[in-house]
Amino acid sequence: MKTKHLKQFFKATTLAVLISSSMHSFAQPTDEVVAIVDNSVILKSDLEQGMAEAAHELQAQKKEVPPQQYLQFQVLDQLILRQAQLEQVKKYGIKPDEKSLNEAVLKVASQSGSKSLEAFQQKLDAIAPGTYENLRSRIAEDLAINRLRQQQVMSRIKISDQDVDNFLKSPQGQAALGNQAHVIHMRISGDNPQEVQNVAKEVRSQLAQSNDLNALKKLSTATVKVEGADMGFRPLSDIPAELAARITPLQDGQTTDLISVRDGVHVLKLLERKQNEQKALVPQYQTRHILIQPSEVVSPENAKQIIDSIYKRLKAGEDFATLAATYSNDTGSARDGGSLGWVTPGMMVPEFDKKMQEIPVGEISEPFQTQFGWHILQVTDKREKDMTHEYQERMARQILGERQFNTEIDSWLREVRANAYVEIKDPSLDKKNLQK
Repeated sequence: MKTKHLKQFFKATTLAVLISSSMHSFAQPTDEVVAIVDNSVILKSDLEQGMAEAAHELQAQKKEVPPQQYLQFQVLDQLILRQAQLEQVKKYGIKPDEKSLNEAVLKVASQSGSKSLEAFQQKLDAIAPGTYENLRSRIAEDLAINRLRQQQVMSRIKISDQDVDNFLKSPQGQAALGNQAHVIHMRISGDNPQEVQNVAKEVRSQLAQSNDLNALKKLSTATVKVEGADMGFRPLSDIPAELAARITPLQDGQTTDLISVRDGVHVLKLLERKQNEQKALVPQYQTRHILIQPSEVVSPENAKQIIDSIYKRLKAGEDFATLAATYSNDTGSARDGGSLGWVTPGMMVPEFDKKMQEIPVGEISEPFQTQFGWHILQVTDKREKDMTHEYQERMARQILGERQFNTEIDSWLREVRANAYVEIKDPSLDKKNLQK
């Protein structure tokens, strides 16, 4: 089952379910174990709650709720898979940080009309004591599972430069780039396959020499119909995949080979290709800096005094490169007079980025502090760099990565399930018993 389907059954945000009549499942006076997964158990109340959530989700999507027994099997399978993942979470010691957890819970709270965690807690616990903690624990589990998946699955994803290049040349890649193609499309159909082929060959021959649709349509016979249209500029994603794939390698003015499909024989001609003219122009700053870091021998106060002293010397006209080489604790740049080369926004820590973009070219900044220590910064030049190709490659890697992730996560989930010790205690819930 795809993860998106899994999420439909196990959403931490299924608030309506948690505060519905199914709330009684949290407080069963007696309970029983229906399954064991590694070192954990699944209780009957867990199964009932899961079934309530599943039914609620299906009803919300206006989908038919399956028969009780089938729903039990499906939900139990998902509970087992979820518990197997939680066992992995415990194994690797994965826990969401408090900030991320609070943000996730607050998102759920805002969806329910609560503006704060405190108000949300009061609202839920007024319905049934402990509801807020149950929801918070559920969200924490979901965050931990997502982090586990990222760690385990991302390491399996390998995308080569050739993969990126092939994707960018594909119809999907061309569409993602916003490129369009101006195409003439001809379709030749009839009951006699051989006659259709003969006419199609003639259509292709003439199409290679002319764009006259009316003349091409006149190649129709008593048994073969020739149809055609100038499709204008359009993304390749708007063209059927089997046809778009044939257009992609064409040069302007070229025609495809004959394409035989169920509704006849197709031939296409690429008139012109239009590239997305939008450029990704990114500002870059040629920078140099001097860094003074506090250390065991240099107190924070002394570091501030040193940087202030260097700043006064720079303002008095002393050479930046010389002072950087002499005093900067950034040994890598100090060897080159403090030079950091061309820097793109986002490469440095926020305080550095902000100062870099604020100061005029040629001026020296006042000392400022980051997590690394005290800096003096100078921007020596500024430019705009065309990063279109780099952004296109990054986009391609992201799309390909998402595709691989969806494939790999299914494989990984199957492995997690196969490697888990599972014992179903209730025979009526074991699908294997149905075959007996």
